Amino acid sequence: MIEDQPAKAAATARIDTTVAHPARRYDYWLGGADNFAADRESGDAVAAAFPTVRTAAIENRRFLRRAVTYLTREAGIRQFLDIGTGIPTANNTHQVAQAIAPESRVVYVDNDPIVLVHARALLTSTAQGRTSYLDADLREPEKILAHPDLHATLDLDQPVALMLVAVLHFLTDADDPYGAVGKLVSAMPAGSYLTVTHATNDHMPPETSSAVNDADNRARVPFQFRGRDEFARFLRGTELVAPGITSVAQWRADDEVQPRPSAADTAVYGAVARIR
Repeated sequence: MIEDQPAKAAATARIDTTVAHPARRYDYWLGGADNFAADRESGDAVAAAFPTVRTAAIENRRFLRRAVTYLTREAGIRQFLDIGTGIPTANNTHQVAQAIAPESRVVYVDNDPIVLVHARALLTSTAQGRTSYLDADLREPEKILAHPDLHATLDLDQPVALMLVAVLHFLTDADDPYGAVGKLVSAMPAGSYLTVTHATNDHMPPETSSAVNDADNRARVPFQFRGRDEFARFLRGTELVAPGITSVAQWRADDEVQPRPSAADTAVYGAVARIR
């Protein structure tokens, strides 16, 4: 792929290093280097309120690896739509899927300009498969679904794994996240899958939940915890894959190092479900 230098320059110009951004903060918790002082300050403030937040970030990535492995190896999925991609790190969706099935095709979607700057890393694919990147927003699902690069990469007449990993908690109710997910799910053919993870305060004291929210508000990071019932609402009309809704640290984690972190340590629900 030939790098689009004007597009890269435009994306770089959009980066505001003085305000924390969820993708860069997540990168900081994972030990990455693509973050700035504002991201680290915000990350440390959340960690002060919820000391195991780094464990949560790590376990969320491990869940992603296990979910993609299941979808590729056991469910036979060869197409992935990964929305809220974040900054590239180890075991990205296409790396996991194409290691099992080199012909797998992946579309990544994110609205963070620093992710766009790193798009070349995401666009590396096996010769048999394909990856592409859309600069788009989950809050505008129609634009994602109509994008020509999506249709050039994925065949929406064949099953697709819709990946919404650690992104929905950055949409408040005012953003209509259930409407956005519903439109995306409705566009997927029968036999597709929905994979979701979401931060929850079900297992934390009210004062911890309040402190995390205060830290996000100070950093101007939109954020909303949701409980189990609210999480399950994203999965209505689908068929849950065993073991259903669990902590991300527990989902099909028998081969992970034991003992696993507790639900309280991760505070993130995860699930994979078949779209009928």
